[in-house]
Order: sequence, then structure tokens, then C-alpha cells
Amino acid sequence: MQPQPFTVADYLLTRLKQLNVTEVFQIPGDYVKHFTQALEHFDGIKTIGAINELDAGYAADAYGRTRGLGAVSLQYGVSTFSALNAIAGAYVERSPVVVISACPGADARQITKMYDVLYHHSTGNMAADQEVYEHVTVGAITLSTSVGAPEKIDNLLIAAITHKRPVYIACYKEVWAEPCPRPSTTVLQPMVIKSDPLALENAVSQAWSQIILAKNPLIFAGVEVLRFGLSDLLQQIIDASGFLYTTTSEGKTVLDEGGDKFIGTYSDAASIKHVIELVTKADCFLTFGTIITDDYLVFIESKYADMVLATTEQIRAGYFIYENVTMKDFMEALLHLFKTTKGYPLATVAPAQPKYPEPWLSNSDPHWNDKPDVITYNRFFQHSMKFLKDHNLLKDIVMTYGVSSSMYVATNAYGLYQNSYISSAAWQCIGFETGAASGAQLGSGKRAWTVAGDGGFMMVCQSLSTLARNNLDAVIFVISNGVYAIEQVYVDMTSFEPGPEHKFDAFDILPKWDYLALAKAYGAEGYSVKTIQELNEVLQKFKTRGNKPTLVQVVIPEKDLPGQMRRLGLE
Repeated sequence: MQPQPFTVADYLLTRLKQLNVTEVFQIPGDYVKHFTQALEHFDGIKTIGAINELDAGYAADAYGRTRGLGAVSLQYGVSTFSALNAIAGAYVERSPVVVISACPGADARQITKMYDVLYHHSTGNMAADQEVYEHVTVGAITLSTSVGAPEKIDNLLIAAITHKRPVYIACYKEVWAEPCPRPSTTVLQPMVIKSDPLALENAVSQAWSQIILAKNPLIFAGVEVLRFGLSDLLQQIIDASGFLYTTTSEGKTVLDEGGDKFIGTYSDAASIKHVIELVTKADCFLTFGTIITDDYLVFIESKYADMVLATTEQIRAGYFIYENVTMKDFMEALLHLFKTTKGYPLATVAPAQPKYPEPWLSNSDPHWNDKPDVITYNRFFQHSMKFLKDHNLLKDIVMTYGVSSSMYVATNAYGLYQNSYISSAAWQCIGFETGAASGAQLGSGKRAWTVAGDGGFMMVCQSLSTLARNNLDAVIFVISNGVYAIEQVYVDMTSFEPGPEHKFDAFDILPKWDYLALAKAYGAEGYSVKTIQELNEVLQKFKTRGNKPTLVQVVIPEKDLPGQMRRLGLE
């Protein structure tokens, strides 16, 4: 029997395995059949069959956030376009994902020329997939031949791990199966980008002049610090400066939150009171790796001149912008000054960390004060966080959130471990959390602890089947009030007032689902809880690990409005 040739598909898979990608999420298709067949038999990488493209895309994104690189295999046209939203989110939120596809081959293109045939899944422009993905990737290529494929694949993967953003690779249908040389055993490395020395010196000098004049400096950390492996460097700066620090919502858990300098996450008006007070009082912000979205519009408008900003896209000190300076070089230079400048850390500049308050009771909707057994948003987090802490489980979970009231309430949590809070806080995608659960769990090896609104869950509920199919014991809590509460907050917040005269808009009212029947249909465990006692009883079931997912419908009042969302809605 002749040995099977080593192919272009094998080359890509070998490179992915070298980069610690041991699972690839997949939607099958005829154009991409040569890749999927190679994947099915490739030693060391497991195929994770997803239910639909958003499920696969969200999962690959979360896998990339926890493992350092993710990959998803998609069919041409109908599949790649369906996954576009997920990959756009990965692009915005700095998650490296390899999007793998295939397109009509050389024979099909010749037939099109001869007979003007429109091939299935094609818009008529056979390059449309690549052209669209060029907007949400840092590299997009289509290989028409195996000639030169190794170098092109290597360059594409290097771009993904260098910039921590998605890339797109497609082949003509036949090319994935064409013979290809084997790659070297040397693992691909990110490009090392160095700063212009004079620009770096100028940037640091201007930044330092702002730092030493500050009476109340504060470090504001974002997700890029985590993505680019600079968390240890950030910790060294915190230690050397003595400054307190906060994070963005997207950057929550950039470090373990148990340190003595963490004041809590700053999520604008959704933050707890003392975080808002410290941010308002601060007169210099060392801002590292943050994605400044319109969630922080009030902050940026009032604190722009006080910011020393270092991201992968910009270095700024006050109003001065410096080009050709990297975030890593800038942070290292500041660390050197903190370590070598006499008088740091200054006790008068670096106040002691305030005692972190219990954030849930003060933010719970007062309408339910006389009904202590009713579950509200804040009471859910009060009891579930207590359960996780009491049983020392915070180190063993990874939380996933789409944009929802729960995501904003959850930013008030304290004591989470590094890279254990994954959210769509920048792209703000409803439904991300449930699709992300499988990728977060497979990528991290920890149990996915997912909190969704029922509107978001309804968008990608089939992801529960992916979890069951792959024996993943993720826990999916659906905060079930029957409405798109986060949408209603920004449409008309008076709808949350008591009384039949205050109604929700019709487009924010959701259909009623039988969640227990749905869980059974998908092969998951299912529970529905309506009281605090029932919630605590179900939580006890998660002290040990299992081999199937659990769906928990958490029934809360339709008009429960957490304080975090009330403050955001009033801005």
C-alpha cells in the first residue's frame, strides 16, 4: 500500500499543532472536504463538530483567548459569511483565530468562463470571501496552487500570533490535497517589533513628567496586556510604582484579582461607588493595553489630558502622540524609571487599597426588598459567587459573557483569577457567551461558567448540543425574565417601574420556552430555579465535575432593574 502524501492541509495542521492548537472547530462542506478529511485523521488535533457557524466562530474566538491561537474550518460562502460576525468580534477584541476555507477550484473557474455557470455558495465573485475577510483580519490569502504554500502559510500564522488577531486562508478546492513539503520542527514565533529609540525616549520623558507631578495616579489596564503576554510586566510596574490599578470590562482578569492593589473593575457607571470615586479623583492614568469604547466616553472626555496611553496602536502622553513606539518597550522603560528613580514607591502617592465592599446588596433593585427569596440579577451573583468562593472553585472556572445586564453586573465581581473572565464587552455581541463556552473550556481546561440572558441564549441555544456532543460539563445559567432587558434600558427605562401602565416595547418581549425540555432534547442536564433556596440547592451540584453540560433557567422578575444598569441608562 502506497503511503499517503503529505499535503497542504497536513502542513497547516502540523503548524497549528506546533502552536498548541489541539482542537479545531468545524462546519463541513464539499469545497473544504480535503481539509476536513485530513483533519479527521490528523494525529494530535481533535475535530470539534459545531452545530452552526456562529457557534463555531464564537468557540474558536474563546479558544484563542485562552490558548493563544484558535482555528475554525468553514465551508465557502454560506458558511464563511455566517461566521463573519464572530470573526469580527475576535478582530476587535484581539483574539487570534485562523479561519480555514476552500473555494471553487481551477476546473470550476474554467467552466464558469466557458459556460457562465454560477457555482453554488458563490455570489458570482469567487474572491468575495477573501475580500470581505480582509476587513476583519490581519491577513487573508487564497492559494491557487501548492507552490509556495509553506511560506505563505507560515507568514499568515506569524501575522496572527504577532498581532493577536484573526487571519483567513482558503485554497482552491483541490489544493488542500496537493503534495507539500513538511515544515521544520522549529515553532513559529511572533515578529519582534522594536521602537525607534528617539521616539521612545521622547514618549517616556513626556509620560514621566506627567507621572511625577501627579497627586493621585492610577493604573488603568486593558485586555491587550493579557493577549500580548505582558501581565507579568504590568505586575512589576504595579509593584515598583506602588500605584493602585483598575481594569476595563474587556480587560477584567488581566491579572489575578487577589492582589493588594486592585480596586475593582471600572465599567463606567456600572462600577461600584468607590471605584468611580477613585477614578474621578485620579489625575494621571497609566493606561496600558486598553480598548477605549464608547462605554468610556464620559471618562475619555474628562480625563483625556491626564492619560498616559500605551496600546498596540498608539502611544500617547497627554496631547502628544508618538509613532514607532511599542507598548512593550514603553512599559519596560517606565518600569526602569520606577525602579531607579529615588523615592518610589511613594506612600503619599500610592494610597492603601480600600477594602472591597460587598457589591451586590447595594445594587439590588429595591422593589424586591420585601421579597428576600426572589432571585434578582444581583442576588444571583451574590449567591453564586459565594458558592464559588466557599468551595474554592474560582480557580477552576472560566466565565463567559455576551453583552447583557449580567455582563455589567458581573464586572463588580472581585477575586477572579487571571484570564477567567471572557466577554464581548467591546464588540458587544448578544449571544457570544453560550457559543464561547466550548472554546473557553477546551482552551483553558477549566469548567465554563456561562451567564446569559434568555434573549442571548435563544440566538445560539444550539451551542448546548455542541457541549453535550463533546462531553463538556459547562454550566449555562440563563437569567430568564422573558425580555431583552438591556435593550429596554436604553429605549425607555420607565418600563421597569411597577404597575401595568409601564409596559415593555413589543420588540423587547421574548417568546416563552420550555428550558427543561430543550435541555433534554440537546442531551444536557436541566434545572429551573425560582427562589434563592432553589438556586443554592442547584449550585451544590457543581462542587464536582461531570461529563455533560447543565442548563439552569434562573427565573427573575421581568422588571428587575439592577442598580448597575439603572446608572448606565441614566447617563
